[in-house]
Amino acid sequence: MSPWAAFLGLALSLVFAPQGVSAGPPQLVAQTVAPGSEASLTTLDRDAALTGSQAAVGRALPPMLLRDRYGKPVELSRLRGKPLLVNFIYTGCFQVCPTITRNLQKAVEGTVNALGAERFTIVSIGFNQPFDSPQAMNSYALQQGVRLPNWLFLSPEVGDVDALTAAFGFSFVQNAAGFDHLNQLTLVDGDGIIVRQIYGESFSADMLVEPLKALVVGSALPRQNAVTELLDRVRILCSVYDPKSGRYRIDYTLFMEIGGFLTFLAGLGYVVWRERRRKVAT
Repeated sequence: MSPWAAFLGLALSLVFAPQGVSAGPPQLVAQTVAPGSEASLTTLDRDAALTGSQAAVGRALPPMLLRDRYGKPVELSRLRGKPLLVNFIYTGCFQVCPTITRNLQKAVEGTVNALGAERFTIVSIGFNQPFDSPQAMNSYALQQGVRLPNWLFLSPEVGDVDALTAAFGFSFVQNAAGFDHLNQLTLVDGDGIIVRQIYGESFSADMLVEPLKALVVGSALPRQNAVTELLDRVRILCSVYDPKSGRYRIDYTLFMEIGGFLTFLAGLGYVVWRERRRKVAT
């Protein structure tokens, strides 16, 4: 890596570094519904949510009992033995969750073709209890056209939701528009240990195939490079909840702040360079 690339990576990492956020309950912020309006919605502090999400890496699957879309009990810890892709949804969502499910299915279909459906399992968990019942989860799966045999739709007990979501580092908050939640896909190895968090509404096959291949054959997980990690942070921290559409959009003000910060660093570097040249000349 060139010195300039390393310098840029360091600068961006400083911009996106968590500011002393603990891995406790997600912090909340009030977001204005529209410019000039006094109405606001409670939304997640995305920096705190990301920190809590990353803190879950290394944890084991919690020993909780859930029910599948047909009402049969499924003990989460008994899913060990093959890699898992786990995400959280709520069936009353009409924009983000269906989009994530459809995009995940497209990406996973390519992974199934490469590895075989019997080599890994996808798990979608309904966190809005008691409304995300087995019947509701079954209807949701049918509406989204999910046909893969290795995809489970599970419903936890009402009293287990907080502990379950905390174990996976998944943050959500209810507001007048539904739920503001982290768009997170959790990768779990065959021993039931959380090894990676993947973020966003869309997932390419490349994001899933290589890590799953490594876990299936028992080799080390491919390391994410610094650019990928920074893009993950940008994907989360530059996304804000749009209460009008019920979807997430890019907040370009953060890019402007980054641009200003990099401009400041460039100016500072130029001053240092010019001063060094002056000293050499004298």
